[in-house]
Amino acid sequence: MSELRLPLDPGLRRALDDLADAQGRTPEEVALDAVRAHLRQEEAHVRGVAEGLARDHADLLRRLGE
Repeated sequence: MSELRLPLDPGLRRALDDLADAQGRTPEEVALDAVRAHLRQEEAHVRGVAEGLARDHADLLRRLGE
């Protein structure tokens, strides 16, 4: 597993620590879950945009494939 360093301002770090403490987890676990959730959300958004473009331009894409 590779590591990533994130520079957090003191307020953000305090909020992360507080949330982790309230959930009985480590700040690293909370941050990793947040990154995973954000990536899932962004992947779904990009997929939706790509599907919309493919649908809107299906005829052109078909012609280019010929």
